[in-house]
Amino acid sequence: MQPNEATLVFTLAMGNHGFEVPVTKKVISAIPAGKESYAPDPRSMTALKLAWHIVSSDIWFLNSIADGKFGQEGSGEMPAEIKTVGDVVAWYDTYREGALARLTAMSGAELAKPVDFFGMITAPGVTFLSLNLRHLVHHRGQLSAYLRPMGGKVPSIYGGSADEPMA
Repeated sequence: MQPNEATLVFTLAMGNHGFEVPVTKKVISAIPAGKESYAPDPRSMTALKLAWHIVSSDIWFLNSIADGKFGQEGSGEMPAEIKTVGDVVAWYDTYREGALARLTAMSGAELAKPVDFFGMITAPGVTFLSLNLRHLVHHRGQLSAYLRPMGGKVPSIYGGSADEPMA
């Protein structure tokens, strides 16, 4: 991939990312208070852990792309101070800004540099923005399916929902 191509891919991917993040925060914020420990099955993550996984993985992906390597650091357990949905969203807002600044500062050549993803695939770093986005949307879909059984309301995502009609 040429640097100018990497810059174009970056611009397109970050436009999509910018659209998905507010929707993701809306779904996370719809977790009803007192229902953070809900899980539909014993093998499933709780609602709060799933929300944490969504936001921490997004930041981990963004920083890993900027680092030019994927490692285990930064993808660990939820910090003890994260206890509520509000804490998750506040953490996300705090750390997303720095991760985005790091990516935005990268040149086309840096974005085009091949990065190894745990020996499974090596590709230009910028292409992992697509994997990140698919991961985010996948888990957001899981979390949205938790909401009604928890007694919550499902917000509009790509269109209206029974709880939030399209305006």
